[in-house]
This record gives sequence, C-alpha cells and structure tokens, in this order.
Amino acid sequence: MSDALQGVFPVFQTPFDKADSIDFSTLEQELQWLVERGADGVVMAMVSETLRLSSDERDQLAAFTCSTLQGKVPVIISVGAESTHTTVRHARAATRAGATALMAIPPVATRLNDDGMMSYYQAILDASPLPLIIQDASGYIGNAMSLSLQVALLEQYGPERILFKPEANPIGPKLSHLRDATGGRARVFEGSGGLALLDTYPRGIVGTMPGAELIDAQVALWGALKKSDATRAMALSEAIVSLVTLQAHSLDGFLVIEKYLLQKQGIFSNSRLRGPTGFDLDSETQSEVDRRFARLQSLVTTR
Repeated sequence: MSDALQGVFPVFQTPFDKADSIDFSTLEQELQWLVERGADGVVMAMVSETLRLSSDERDQLAAFTCSTLQGKVPVIISVGAESTHTTVRHARAATRAGATALMAIPPVATRLNDDGMMSYYQAILDASPLPLIIQDASGYIGNAMSLSLQVALLEQYGPERILFKPEANPIGPKLSHLRDATGGRARVFEGSGGLALLDTYPRGIVGTMPGAELIDAQVALWGALKKSDATRAMALSEAIVSLVTLQAHSLDGFLVIEKYLLQKQGIFSNSRLRGPTGFDLDSETQSEVDRRFARLQSLVTTR
C-alpha cells in the first residue's frame, strides 16, 4: 500500500465561512481542483488548521475529504494530538472514513523521551492497520525526535507501515542521516512548502507535501526533477523559494499567505483563518507576494 504514496501530495487549506464554520462546498472545490492540477494525493495536516479544530470537526473533515476523493487519489489524514487517547480516536475515525494512510506529529506541549514517543506511535499503529507517516515538525512547532527512535520504528514495523516526513533543521543532512541509518529503506516525504525540494530530491525522497496554493509550480518542479531537467528545476525552485520564504517564518505565515493565494486564484471566496493568529498580511508584503507569484506562474507556463 505504501508504494502508492509517492509524488506531489499537497496539504489542503480549510476554508471557513463568516461564522468560522468549515465551508465544505468550497473545500470540495479545492480538493477537486488539486486533483485536476495534477496532485498525486491529498493531505489533511497542520496547514489544514487541524490544531484549531475541535475533535468532532477533525473527524468530519477527514470523512468529507475521504468521501470526496476516495478512488481518485490517496488521502493522508493527520491524527496527532496532545493525548494518546485523542490521537487514537482520530486514527480510528480516519481509518473508518477510508483514509489511505495516517500521519502524526508528537504532542506539542509535552517533551517526550524516546520511550514515551515510542509508546505514543505504537498506540497509533495498534489502533489502525494503515501506513503511518512519522512527522517531525519541529522546524515550526514541537520538539525534534531522535534518529534512533525513527530507526527503531522502521525496524519494528517495516517500510510498508512506517514512512517519514522530517522537518527538523537542517532538513537535508537529517534526511541523509535517516536514509543512511536505515540502509535506504526509509520512505521519506519532503515538507517545508517545497523550500528544500531541490536539495532533498537527490537524497532519495519519494514525494513532497507542500501547501495547496502553488500546486501548478510544485507539480512542474517535481516533473522536472524526475526528468533530470536541471535547468528548469533550478528556475522553478528559485522562484518557489523566493515566494515561500515570505511565509516560512511561522506556521501562521504559511496559513495567511496560502489562503490569500487560493483566494487570488478563485478557489476560496475569502482568506479567513480561525483566530487568534500571529501574522497579518500587510499591503507591502501582499504586493511582494503578488509580484513573486506572477513571476512563478510565468515560469510554469513558459518552456
């Protein structure tokens, strides 16, 4: 089953209406748009604002995504939470809904040692037969996990059950350490909005999980890398990095600009986030986002 998990897997953004309720009609439009634009799969994760949803909403969002896309592309559902109890709840709900695989960050508020982390992930694996992507999101939030823990999980459950999304800094060297420590068995997705894709692809990743707003550019870059078209890959990567660096200072930075660009492309009717938020898009930053996005789009459409 894990062999199907490769390529460009955008993490969708969750649209909200004026009452801060999930706008499922707009979400369906976003999901269908991503598939039409060439996404190999779809992910519900942190930039889906899972940390700002209730447990019921997370389960509803997972079920809606799976029912909308099941049979078209694989669906990965993030189930990580602050307690093992809640994490297991989400794992079981996502499995019932028809998810292809699960993904989980560790608890954010609790600094777990390796034994605690192992117990947490074992509980998820015991609760569901699906593949599990181990996400170290410490580049944005939470605490880094040890290489020895990641190797132990792979050795115990095998590459059909365990995959990885390492986002601890420095991403490239840590990815190589994981690859080398597992004899190349670790199946790894790159994150960070595609910032490091040009560096991580030669290190053996199987896919990338950027945000949804740059789907055209991310698909084009992945295609150029697969074709060993170094010139086009470099041009696309430089333009993506130029834009994503305006987002990457915080999780809210990603969220605000990603939703702004989805609205700009006519996918969202608004760019509303659930508050409180720690980033505002001022007029000068917005102008710079517009300029860099236009440059990126021109590269995508020009050979």
